[in-house]
Amino acid sequence: MEDRYTRERSSEHESEEREEHSDDGTGKRTKGVRGQKSSTVDSVKCYLKEIRKSPLLTFADEQELGKRISEGDQEARTQMIEANLRLVVAIAKKYVNRGLSFSDIIAEGNLGLIRAVEKFDYRKGFKLSTYASWWIKQYIERAFVNQLSTIRLPVHVAEIVNQYKRTVTHLTQELEREPTMEEIAEKMKLKVEKVRSISQVVRETFSLDTIIGDKDEDTLEDVLRDSAAVLPDSYSENIRRRDYINEWLAKLSECERRVIEQRFGLNDGEPKTLDCIGKEYKITRERVRQIENKALNKLRNITRDENIALEGML
Repeated sequence: MEDRYTRERSSEHESEEREEHSDDGTGKRTKGVRGQKSSTVDSVKCYLKEIRKSPLLTFADEQELGKRISEGDQEARTQMIEANLRLVVAIAKKYVNRGLSFSDIIAEGNLGLIRAVEKFDYRKGFKLSTYASWWIKQYIERAFVNQLSTIRLPVHVAEIVNQYKRTVTHLTQELEREPTMEEIAEKMKLKVEKVRSISQVVRETFSLDTIIGDKDEDTLEDVLRDSAAVLPDSYSENIRRRDYINEWLAKLSECERRVIEQRFGLNDGEPKTLDCIGKEYKITRERVRQIENKALNKLRNITRDENIALEGML
């Protein structure tokens, strides 16, 4: 799977000293300039040609694959993802000329597709494309927001942050899961402590993707979703989301705030289990769960009162 998802980025750092006109895969003609990474255009064209080889799925196909995926069938998971890579490209085309290369936009969208396939519930009776489009857009838009945050960093810090993000993206696609700090450190050839520090810089943006609940099946985004709420319609509002999170956490008790921070890894980037938190504070797993649920209920009320849809912000 790695080849399919990452080939469009394999030539990202190669450049050719020539001028040429070529199709960038968005339907537009682009002019190459001296030093431009025109080989990336070729790799994108190759990628687009390759993904067209995967047959589209019927609704019945998706239902069958969805059932197999729920049973742990990795081959079905791969087939579902590969059959929908063209959906990512179709959505990615709408985001060109906004500061990220087309290949980067596709790569981020692919991560959203992977996440959508992982969370897809075939029993609800709707097509994957309907559900996946939201996740694909979320991952792409989050990449633009993260880029804006990176621009504000000193150059030497921004460079290593971008290296960290590229490494995480690559490992996530290669491993088909979130990489550990140790795996990231090994890939970047840095100490784990250094990588942990970098991750804290990156995590200015708080993710609702973290697993919660006593059965570890729900995410904070699932718990707080309010379909009637107003979605923010600009990146500037998205950038303010961390301020919202801090403001909401300040309304919790100290104990509730600490549990939420540790459950979602807000301080160190590493979410902790109920058992781990319970051992640290010398309380039972059930007591931690009760504190967490109480805190989440408070957050539900806060976001409902403010009419904010968190899934559109984070």
